[in-house]
Amino acid sequence: MKVHEYQAKEILAEHGVAVQRGIVANTVEEAVEAAETMAKDGVDQFVVKAQIHAGGRGKGGGVKFSPTVDDVRSNAEKILGMHLKTPQTGPEGQEVKKILVTAAEDIAHEYYVGVTLDRAKGMDVIMASTEGGVEIEEVAEENPDKIVKVWVDPSIGLRPYQVNEIASKLGFEGSALKEAKTFVAALYKAYRAADATIAEINPLVRTDDGRVVALDAKINLDDNALYRHKDLADMRDEAEEDPLEVEAGKHHLNYIKLDGNVGCMVNGAGLAMGTMDLIKLAGGEPANFLDVGGTASAETVEAGFRIILSDPNVKAILVNIFGGIVRCDVVAQGVIEAAQNIDLSVPLIVRLQGTNAEEGMALLKNSGLPIESAILLQEAADKVTAALNA
Repeated sequence: MKVHEYQAKEILAEHGVAVQRGIVANTVEEAVEAAETMAKDGVDQFVVKAQIHAGGRGKGGGVKFSPTVDDVRSNAEKILGMHLKTPQTGPEGQEVKKILVTAAEDIAHEYYVGVTLDRAKGMDVIMASTEGGVEIEEVAEENPDKIVKVWVDPSIGLRPYQVNEIASKLGFEGSALKEAKTFVAALYKAYRAADATIAEINPLVRTDDGRVVALDAKINLDDNALYRHKDLADMRDEAEEDPLEVEAGKHHLNYIKLDGNVGCMVNGAGLAMGTMDLIKLAGGEPANFLDVGGTASAETVEAGFRIILSDPNVKAILVNIFGGIVRCDVVAQGVIEAAQNIDLSVPLIVRLQGTNAEEGMALLKNSGLPIESAILLQEAADKVTAALNA
């Protein structure tokens, strides 16, 4: 689960991470009030930042330096309501409904520091670089020697010497070195405590007066651990998510919209990937990734069809089910009921294999519905091709 920058900073601050001061606003007047509040505490320059679930906001015009409160008002008017386009939003952009008014900082140097799981090693890895303000992928490609990596053994946790190694290799000295070590240790603590999949600070800055502060923050939370964090689960902003993916989640379906013309419904992520390959080989393009899981029922299958068919680009649907935990006859009955209850306006190809596959195929055959059944992968591919060329 993604959260906004201001929410990420709330999580970090709770665990002792030094973050740039800021106040979130939903309207221009709230933004002005936020600036006036900070001005009373001695802040004399500000930054107005769009709050969307995407990086690259500055390049898209979503981050504006605002020397005065009047500039805050002007920039808030420009940013709120705009459709901000970044490399992570796609060409359609994302509407800005919230902004963060922060105190401007005098920056002496920008750094990068992030924590995530290295699945190959089975350990968390802390990555840091003196090349802050730049995407870490670009640094890895162009200046890999600029990235410091430290792996944390889960059986013993982050050790003081590792914290010192990171801060020292980034070139911190004097009081800034002490602050940097405190920062790295607190960041890792926050990452673990929140059950995050990534905690990324870019840029981390050293200010002219020697402070070490998170200027920006990105945290993604593990959906599977949210039951332990009701306060964090409440941070979810469904307005930032694809409406179809939100709807799929309500039915316990794993759905990701793609740009193709063949909808696919499967059970199991591996089979989903294989099915998308099958669609490509048949000359089509997958329109979605939809995994109904191991407990598919008539209700979930019908919900899956409705979600797939809400995409006007879908010209055919391929259902590819392996009956292991779920029985093929149960899925077949779900397909039949779904086809009866909705306006199935595109060709439907169903491939069943595994537990009660023969019973499932018989149900489809005797349903009287225009459902094409298949047993072999090649047979399914041929029928997808025929549907697309019809």
